[in-house]
Amino acid sequence: MKFFLFTYLFSIMIILFSIQSKSLSKSKEDGAIIYNDFCLRCHGPQGRSITKTIPPLNNSDFLLNLKKSISIIKFGAKTPIFVNGKEYSGNSMIAQGLDDEEISDVLNFIRNNWDNSNEIQVSAKDVNDIKEPL
Repeated sequence: MKFFLFTYLFSIMIILFSIQSKSLSKSKEDGAIIYNDFCLRCHGPQGRSITKTIPPLNNSDFLLNLKKSISIIKFGAKTPIFVNGKEYSGNSMIAQGLDDEEISDVLNFIRNNWDNSNEIQVSAKDVNDIKEPL
């Protein structure tokens, strides 16, 4: 009986460890690749944007609102947004083809790169919880 209980508990532990989400550093690493593929063209290599009509990602107060940040990436912006006190038109592109984990990875990269620092990890569940534009 003790052997069975030990084996059962050990199996549960193995399963729990195997489904644990990836580390923040791995997520940021994967997010950097996604950023280069989907975001770099408009937001630039330092997240400062290439034109005055595209909001910066570097040192952006908008990124503090996780739900809105997720919504913009998933659904685009249909209305103007404010970043660091400046208004930007609501015609943003969406990252078509990205799944929830890829969106969480790119947000973890952006929120922890350049002058941004936010060690709260965005998960695929956080992304999945946003079902419609905010």
